Amino acid sequence: MKVLRLAFALFALAFVMSSAMAVEPDEVLEDPVLEERARDLSAQLRCMVCQNQSIDDSNAELARDLRVLVRERLVEGDTDKEVIDYVVDRYGEFVLLKPRFSLNNALLWSAPFILLLVGLLLAFTTLGSHRKSKAVALSKEEEERLERILQERQDN
Repeated sequence: MKVLRLAFALFALAFVMSSAMAVEPDEVLEDPVLEERARDLSAQLRCMVCQNQSIDDSNAELARDLRVLVRERLVEGDTDKEVIDYVVDRYGEFVLLKPRFSLNNALLWSAPFILLLVGLLLAFTTLGSHRKSKAVALSKEEEERLERILQERQDN
């Protein structure tokens, strides 16, 4: 049990350290407020090489270049929005880990809701059509035939 706990602790430490090691010491700004802003912004930007990691977590060269770029823009006095807009202008909207809502991607954002509504509509119409189908009354001949069959079964 102790070995399992130790292994888990080492795994957790390695996981935490791996993302903390992405930012190199020479990238860190001296001003802690600017550095905190840089880390927040870096966590919002996608590494174009790794694609599912932020540039803050990635060790790729392009991610490093983007981290340096973010820090340079902050040192120049850009606001957080200006930094994000600058990076998006250069690399496209894909660089954002959380894409913005716009008319260009409105269908993408609304697709899950549209599909849910279509599915519910389909389910209700299918269930409704089964409920509406009523049993058709038997003709006089069919009733007599059914009676004969049932009578024969009872006699056997």
